[in-house]
Amino acid sequence: MSARDWIDKDFYRELGVSSSATDADIKKAYRKLARELHPDANPGDTEAETRFKAVSEAYGVIGDPEKRKQYDEARRLFGGGLRGFGGGSGGFDVGDIFGGANAQGASGSFSGLGDILGGLFGRRGQGSSAGRPRRGADVDTEVRIDFLEAVRGATVPLRLSSPSTCGTCNGNGARPGTSPRTCPTCNGAGLITRSQGAFAFSEPCRDCRGTGRIVDDPCPECGGDGVSTKSRTLTVRIPPGVEDDQKIRLAEQGEPGQNGGHAGDLYVRVHVTPHAVFGRSGNDVTLTVPVTFQELALGTTLTVPTLDGKVSLRVAPGTANGRVFRVRGKGVVKRDGAAGDLLVTVQVSVPSKLSDEAQAALEEYTKATSGQDPRPELTAMLKQRSD
Repeated sequence: MSARDWIDKDFYRELGVSSSATDADIKKAYRKLARELHPDANPGDTEAETRFKAVSEAYGVIGDPEKRKQYDEARRLFGGGLRGFGGGSGGFDVGDIFGGANAQGASGSFSGLGDILGGLFGRRGQGSSAGRPRRGADVDTEVRIDFLEAVRGATVPLRLSSPSTCGTCNGNGARPGTSPRTCPTCNGAGLITRSQGAFAFSEPCRDCRGTGRIVDDPCPECGGDGVSTKSRTLTVRIPPGVEDDQKIRLAEQGEPGQNGGHAGDLYVRVHVTPHAVFGRSGNDVTLTVPVTFQELALGTTLTVPTLDGKVSLRVAPGTANGRVFRVRGKGVVKRDGAAGDLLVTVQVSVPSKLSDEAQAALEEYTKATSGQDPRPELTAMLKQRSD
């Protein structure tokens, strides 16, 4: 695909999202379309297959944060496409843009655009080295841990199947003992400039696929790509206090870079399984304790669990239902030493059945307290409206 074709395409519309969509929205839209359009789900449907390829192509660009940024910048500079440029008799040479030349003078808006578009095509323009180091792509994965592991921290193994630098050729794509040679078609630039109508444009060299190098004797392991898919196990340290849906970044644990470039990062999204008893609010741990009416009315001492033991709480006579007791320092302890609290809420538990003796005792209690109004404000309001 040429540079012109690429810029003229609206990848956001292809995925059915707006240009302001979040990365999560883009991924969700892609997964939905990929499931619907996948050839396995639509055998013999050429239209679905074409759409599937277009959706995959779109996600390959705007699904990568770095490529998306470059794509947005290029679209901004060209106002949505290359059509309509070159209004003069001779037009302008898009190859100059890719080559890093300034088509509008030293301060023109096209300066450096070759780096922007070159990064998206996996190459650099004429005048720059096709073998320039490029950073690898970031990788996303997920892990599930339980509530106490999230609070205290944990070490978990992660098994990943992802591209990595080929160990046989060390990433150069050539069989051990041989080396790639400079592509004679593009002289190592990775680009070919062609004329079409009123102007010229650049596109990846077909002979070297935009790399600027020819591998005559490919590596038997990676087939000349310099990258092979491998399964690897990483030991990931989950820091104490991590929250549900939080992302942890592991620097340079993503896909390998090219031509000596740095590897991308690995982002681990953590899912926390809820606890049967404890809840969480920020750094505070929450706990609801069922109590009887008489415990609140007469007062009592409650023994409640904490994350690392137990504590006693004195409940004064006449305590209201729903009262929250705060136990300092018994919450989540972060890596910096900051600790939250344990928040204990007392909640009256109403029995579903009563024994005859309990029924009689409650009826006697009702008679003894018949003069008490538990809702005086409502009673006063109702009286005013009836007068």
